[in-house]
Amino acid sequence: MSERTPLLHYRLSTSVNEQSGEHQPCLAREAVEQSPAVSRRKSAHHSRPKKLSTFFGVVVPTLLSMFSVVVFLRIGFVVGQCGLYQAIAMFLVAYFIISMTVLSVCAISTNGALDAGGAYYMISRALGPEFGGSLGVMFFLANVCSSALYILGLVEAIVATFGPAGSLQVLPAGYWWSLLYATGILLLCLLVCLVGAEIYAKASFIIFLVVMLVLATIFISFFAVRPRTILLPAAPPIHNSTGPQPPTMANFTGFKLNTLLGNLDADYAVDYTTGTMMSFATVFAVMFNGCTGIMAGSNMSGDLKNPSYSIPRGTITAVIFTFIIYNLLSLMVACSCDRILLQRDYSFLRDINVWNPLVTVGVYSSTMSAAMSNLIGASRILYALARDDLFGTVLSPAKKTSCNGNPWVSVLLSWFLVQLVLFTGKLNTIASIVTIFFLLVYAAVDLACLALEWASAPNFRPTFRYFTWHTCVLGIVGCAVMMFLINSIYASASIAFMLLLLLLIHYLSPTSSWGYISQALIFHQVRKYLLMLDVRKDHVKFWRPQVLLMVSNPRSSVGLITFINDIKKSGLYVLGHVLLGDLDTLPSDPLQCRYDSWLSLVDHLNIKAFVNLTLADSVRHGVQHLLFISGLGGMRPNTLVLGFYDDCTPKDKLTDHNLADATVPTQDPEDERPPYHFPALRASIDGKEEGNGENGKVMGPQEYVAVIADAMKMLKNVALARYFHQFDRASTISSSPGKSALYVDVWPVNLLRPDSSSYVDTCSLFLLQLACVLNMVRAWRHARLRLFLCVEEGRSLRGSEAKLGQLLKELRIKANVYTVPWDQQVALHWQRQGEAGKQSNATRLSDEYLSAVNRLILEQARPPPAVRFLYLPRPPADTRRYTAYLRQLDLLTKDLGPTLLIHGVTPVLTTDL
Repeated sequence: MSERTPLLHYRLSTSVNEQSGEHQPCLAREAVEQSPAVSRRKSAHHSRPKKLSTFFGVVVPTLLSMFSVVVFLRIGFVVGQCGLYQAIAMFLVAYFIISMTVLSVCAISTNGALDAGGAYYMISRALGPEFGGSLGVMFFLANVCSSALYILGLVEAIVATFGPAGSLQVLPAGYWWSLLYATGILLLCLLVCLVGAEIYAKASFIIFLVVMLVLATIFISFFAVRPRTILLPAAPPIHNSTGPQPPTMANFTGFKLNTLLGNLDADYAVDYTTGTMMSFATVFAVMFNGCTGIMAGSNMSGDLKNPSYSIPRGTITAVIFTFIIYNLLSLMVACSCDRILLQRDYSFLRDINVWNPLVTVGVYSSTMSAAMSNLIGASRILYALARDDLFGTVLSPAKKTSCNGNPWVSVLLSWFLVQLVLFTGKLNTIASIVTIFFLLVYAAVDLACLALEWASAPNFRPTFRYFTWHTCVLGIVGCAVMMFLINSIYASASIAFMLLLLLLIHYLSPTSSWGYISQALIFHQVRKYLLMLDVRKDHVKFWRPQVLLMVSNPRSSVGLITFINDIKKSGLYVLGHVLLGDLDTLPSDPLQCRYDSWLSLVDHLNIKAFVNLTLADSVRHGVQHLLFISGLGGMRPNTLVLGFYDDCTPKDKLTDHNLADATVPTQDPEDERPPYHFPALRASIDGKEEGNGENGKVMGPQEYVAVIADAMKMLKNVALARYFHQFDRASTISSSPGKSALYVDVWPVNLLRPDSSSYVDTCSLFLLQLACVLNMVRAWRHARLRLFLCVEEGRSLRGSEAKLGQLLKELRIKANVYTVPWDQQVALHWQRQGEAGKQSNATRLSDEYLSAVNRLILEQARPPPAVRFLYLPRPPADTRRYTAYLRQLDLLTKDLGPTLLIHGVTPVLTTDL
């Protein structure tokens, strides 16, 4: 119960907010954006009648699509070339490959409601719109070309029987006549598909009965027909050959042991129709074409009464039935037909049938059914693509349906494309790539199931459990091997075409609400590696800054946010924000609807950061919360960055003018101005930001310094950022194309302790490390580091410079060292101090001394740097001196431009390997 509480609470709080009116803008916007699409989808879903059962909607289309003409015209070819042993082995391998895919299809289809689109719907909802859309287009084209392929095959069979070279000779032949016959057959398929899925199912059932009748007569013929000699078709002449001419007669022997023994082993020969030498790979490719119809039932998912029930049972039934038929036919053929008959006459089943025309009818019927199946499957895929708006308004007409839910526009568009393909006349070159397209889709279905299984998502719990990730991997490998076995060039081109479509959809399609499997996989892997990230194995050699940047209002903090993104050096970067309030007095969590604005800001600024918001009664407590809980395992912030506490008037960097200059390209013109919902920067009469605290702020100086002290107690490095509202990353980087035009100044000495000029303590080295990290960023590599070493009279300037130079060399930091005499500034300090002052903390510093040091820093800035790094001393132990401490920092950094006051508490540099 406790694990489900957050989700229930969020939904409850949403409804409460809508009733109370709090945070209504973001919730109302979400409702406006989602409601029309959801309502249209639901109304379309309920208005479409679904009438097909498992048998009519899945079993019959899948059986007819898998049989096609292979069962009648290619069984003898396979056994004659490969022998019975290799033929059975081929069927076992082929059906093993498609069975792995069938298991994946069954798993996905029983994991939730399945809509129109079949394989496309499964892939897109599992792998996202990019994979789903690209493979959906390929699957659509494969169905279109496959439909044309079957129609042209039927035309050739008709011309062979009724044409000038046939036995009846009643039809004229030629290219245009063949095109006319093909167009007529396609129009007949179109009429059936336009009426709807129900009439298609009835027509398919009639054809199914005819095919089953023909198959029955074939099996009967093996027993009923007596042995006979069969005249072989004329073979093409063998040029430049003095060897024996191929035989013209072959025998049907009936069941004989000698015939079986002669057909057991392989005997690859020249294909008499093409004149090419056959091999295991070429025969396997031809045979596998008869096994690629497993998606015919899935394509009808939108017309089934219960897709999750029908698809697994119907597909598995069809696969098992066809496997048994193919193997029985192979065995009977091997026992009753000699090798010459099998190799030289692919239509021998007609010659040995009890009534010869029946096989011809079976060929016509199965081919016609396969053509219709591919045409209606293509229309359903196109309809699903159009309804998902992956290609914008290009496919919007394909969404239209008739009163009974038939997508007639998609049917017409599919028919038009099939008609265009028919003009090619011959599809021998496209046949291989069609099969490869199908195999690529099957591999994608396996990949989708594998991804869902590996993601371990709690909502992936299909009722069909006879699969594992091993079966998915085997299916992917099997499909990939078959693709390259059929034609490696076409396989490579198909994958390249898929990747091109994937990129096109990625950049052009709107964001979907289907969920992205990549997010689940990333979560799974990140969790695994976070558990492996052991904080006890941390080493200074591999230290990197992991920053928590506290942001009061992003409108005035754009410069600082982008700068810290540069300085993080592939480390953790968290934008933190504290909202003042008490959850007990609020109807719901006020932070939930704010995350979208913050994440949109991260996208807009093109930074790599997380967002962490908290609700607290004070800013100090909120920062403590974030320092305690931000991050996971070994990825926790080690550095806290705060904006400086001063009276500078904030400037809004997220105005409409700035949004027009966004550096991140948007995918939709309507999204050029991200919907930020940050409070406006309102100024009071005296120019200070309005608020409910001291000087119009949400916290006072005492609390601000306490936050710094708290962070140091937690062993966090601290950086105070001042004047970063003046920092514009784009102009700073672009205005400095030369190597010496951009400078980063580092003052590694505690300027608030004139009696201590050490530059090798932990804090000084931390400054050097951060400056070096910034210099390693690509945009800052041309910047020069300048180190300023403050020395007093009596000390060797050259010696101090050489000593620091040697240290930088050991630390592999490239920087220019400048020695700065500051005797006058130190003298000002000691003039104001007695002997007691020499023993006191830096809180007794005079304003004259601090102003003099400030002028000293400004005088050394020729040319002025892009950013300065200064030493930040610890806050005084006496909390009553917090205000004086903050005033000293204010005087020290006055008018210095973008400046970071930094205090390091942990060693971050090493000279060891």
